[in-house]
Amino acid sequence: MVTDQQVRRLQKLKNKEKSLSVAAMKSGMCENTARKYIKANRLPSQMRVEHSWRTRSDPFSADWDDVKEMLETNPGFEAKTIFDYLQREYPGRYQDGQLRTLQRHIKQWRALYGPAKEVFFSQEHKPGMLGQSDFTHMEKLGITIKGEHFNHLAYHFVLTYSNWEDATICYSESFESLSAGLQNALWRLGGAPEIHQSDKMTAAVHNLNGRDAFNRRYAALIKHYNMKGRKSNTGKANENGDVEQRHYRFKKAVDQALMLRGSRDFDSLAEYATFLRKLLKQLNAGRSKRFQEELKVLQRLPLYRIDDFKKLRVKVDSGSIIKVLHNDYSLHSRLVGEWVEVRVYADHLEIWYAQRKIDQFPRLRGRGKHRVNYRHIIERLVRKPGAFENYKYRKDLYPSMQFRIAYDWLKRHLNGRGNKEYLKILYFASKHTEIGVENALRYLINEGKPICLESVKQIVQSKQEIPDITSVHVDKVDLSYYDTLLGVC
Repeated sequence: MVTDQQVRRLQKLKNKEKSLSVAAMKSGMCENTARKYIKANRLPSQMRVEHSWRTRSDPFSADWDDVKEMLETNPGFEAKTIFDYLQREYPGRYQDGQLRTLQRHIKQWRALYGPAKEVFFSQEHKPGMLGQSDFTHMEKLGITIKGEHFNHLAYHFVLTYSNWEDATICYSESFESLSAGLQNALWRLGGAPEIHQSDKMTAAVHNLNGRDAFNRRYAALIKHYNMKGRKSNTGKANENGDVEQRHYRFKKAVDQALMLRGSRDFDSLAEYATFLRKLLKQLNAGRSKRFQEELKVLQRLPLYRIDDFKKLRVKVDSGSIIKVLHNDYSLHSRLVGEWVEVRVYADHLEIWYAQRKIDQFPRLRGRGKHRVNYRHIIERLVRKPGAFENYKYRKDLYPSMQFRIAYDWLKRHLNGRGNKEYLKILYFASKHTEIGVENALRYLINEGKPICLESVKQIVQSKQEIPDITSVHVDKVDLSYYDTLLGVC
């Protein structure tokens, strides 16, 4: 078979060689073939007749009308579903190996006669025009804080023109997380784009108990920064495409940076946050040229941030408990029956009473959980030791494993007096030092000594030095035992 390259070589040689036969021989073809191509003045590929006939009969021709009717009625039918239908309707007519042929036929039919497919229209981005944001899950990166898995999300913000990006660590898709993350990004950016686009934020809406509440707070947030809000349609992640694509690239960059670091464990949340800030600074450094263009046209920031917390007015019940967003928290028993203001942030709660902040603690994630501080209720509970046995939140009153071991020992050795003695120890810890009491309990447990309030007091007040929990004593090995074993052999 003569190729285009051979004919091109023939065209070059025909005027250089003495005869056509020599030029044809050097081009790798006979003289007659060479004469044919010179006369036609066309390449073999240009003379080839398109293959438009079938080399074998179509096995589906008899039933193709039925197949087309199924596809026209429901374009979503898969070829495998139609093939199974044909095998049931016409037993023995179609073999499993013919599935690929039907798939090819259906693919061609859809390309020629099927419904129009969705088209993604590339957008031309303008400086300072659009910022997109969304939440992205980070748990697959395997981040740990002091050895414990850190399950979290990141609120991710991106300018679509320069790809400048920012991220804030958060724990749920709540409005508070959205507000804090967006405002963090804008203030680090030093300006605001004309439009902010996000997805439907269904989780945030659910947490706010309704679309109206979300729309109201979101509208106030966007208005404060003089931006226009835009939301992508449900199930259309491509409409928020820039930030969706940056999710993948950002998490890949984090993963690579963690590999270079050599460890995915951090001593504290602050250290992890600093790690992310440093990485984002490096990523944004490569976008400085387009970023400078955006800075020139970004809107000015307002004089202050809008509150990124929600205020709730809650009454402290008779158990010294408040219920906030379906979770229970304890307050000091002095506040029983009082109304307090709870400021709900993305990651913590602040308790205000009489225009002053009186407490702060981490916000629980999810629903049906509780956080009870023994210091809030121990003064009353120590007077009612019988209530401890079946107390609903009893597990929260073991500050550490040492306290739990001590409680079990007291219950086992003091029978009915175990609850009372344990509460006395807990009360002593609330008035002095929890760490000191914990160390004293660890010492008594390790030494196998009886546990009681007086023993704990004596150790704490004497400031007795307790060996560190990591201190391990290993007896010296007598190597002569190995000689004995060799003698036995």
